[in-house]
Amino acid sequence: MDKDLNRIYTWLVKLEESLLAFAEKNSECISKVHPEQVSAAYNLLHYTVFRSQDIRPLQDLLHKKGLSSLVSSESHLLSQIQAVLQRLGKEYTRHELRKWPGFESGRRALQVKSNKVFGIKEDTLPHIMVTLDKKNIDQPEYVRELLLKGMSVARINCAHDDEVIWKQLIDVIEEASGHTGKDCKIYMDLAGPKLRTAIYGKGRKEGKVKVEEGELFFLAEKDAGYDKKETVIGCTTPGLTQYLKKGDRIVFDDGQLEALVCDVKAGLAKLKMIRNSQKKRRIKERKGMNFPDSDLQMPPLTPADIDNLPFICQHADMVGYSFVKAPSDLEVLQRAINDKEKRPAIILKIETPDAVKVLPELFLQGMREPLFGVMIARGDLAVEVGFERLSEVQEEILWFCEAGHIPVIWATQVLESLNKTGIATRSEMTDAAHAIMAECVMINKGTHTLEVLETLYDILRRSGEHRSKKRYLLRPLNIASRMIRKGKK
Repeated sequence: MDKDLNRIYTWLVKLEESLLAFAEKNSECISKVHPEQVSAAYNLLHYTVFRSQDIRPLQDLLHKKGLSSLVSSESHLLSQIQAVLQRLGKEYTRHELRKWPGFESGRRALQVKSNKVFGIKEDTLPHIMVTLDKKNIDQPEYVRELLLKGMSVARINCAHDDEVIWKQLIDVIEEASGHTGKDCKIYMDLAGPKLRTAIYGKGRKEGKVKVEEGELFFLAEKDAGYDKKETVIGCTTPGLTQYLKKGDRIVFDDGQLEALVCDVKAGLAKLKMIRNSQKKRRIKERKGMNFPDSDLQMPPLTPADIDNLPFICQHADMVGYSFVKAPSDLEVLQRAINDKEKRPAIILKIETPDAVKVLPELFLQGMREPLFGVMIARGDLAVEVGFERLSEVQEEILWFCEAGHIPVIWATQVLESLNKTGIATRSEMTDAAHAIMAECVMINKGTHTLEVLETLYDILRRSGEHRSKKRYLLRPLNIASRMIRKGKK
């Protein structure tokens, strides 16, 4: 064996040992997952060890020698390492080789879970989820057309309306499904804590107040002492100022405005506007607020969420869980639905830096269920981690989900310009193509939803010929074929 091959062999053996040792160390954690999740849990632990190291020099060596460089092995990592070691002369018993997910079984495990969560499809392209609301109750023909154009999951946001409206909407979806013969799963989002702006000072009658960059203003609790002639805003969830500290950022309206905390005392925080990207420079009421630097202590389930859970469990196939930060948050929901006769699959909405930091632990807690999924909620996630980091973070989430054989929903602003205006931007077309890495793609409501469905299906079909998850597929390219044909003449 030459020097490079010997180095590869030694490196891979040590890597294999570290993966096995870490899984053994966490055997108690493995013992708590659902029996159907054991294989995925082992693979997730192996992958966590693997990605804690710098593998790039090893990858170069492997590629140089014509061996697998271990990319695209998320779903079956240890089996891939052992396959390379076999080529280098290491011997295994049949039991050792069959113990871990392999190339085929890893992919199959994810596909089976995806089918159970989102339904069985005729093709291998991602499912498409469409957000519906109460106006669709009087549009049964439109809902049927959505199904015929590719919708296979209908989303209902429980932050709006009530059980009467939701039931009417579900009835319309089920009628449309029966009429068209197209299956449609029901996904219902728990509202979660409502972090929305309120206007307490000047501008409160108009519901908006102008704030320029560099200007000082206040965030106050409703009962705090403040001057109503000043620029004072509040939050629809009370008690948050106690968790703020000097230097914390507060972001408004999906990242359009950003302020810095200068001082906090007695329910009143002095803020400085450091960025205002709006043309009219206004803070409006009922706009979203994000606190990316603050450790807000809020119950993961609100009283309204708890009241809505019986209805959701009875009627929904999936329940979306917002702003999950830790395994203990997930455990709260698991306990809340534990006694329900029908349990929807929990969809963890990953939208905070805290959740990203503990993905393996979150997923192992989720694996106590026979089925669960993940939504990459890119709207709040971008605001929380920073827009410049979104691309990197969403890739990392996808990798760890594949390692855990966890179905993924790719969400937020997919073909949004096309949906709102009828014209797509070039960048959102590229973004939509990346959705092929997920098992489901969510589009929001809009004026041109039917056109979005047609366009998205076409994009996914084309992308699916070139890519499976993060693995590139080398189908024949017309660029190359044309030249070859010309060479034969």
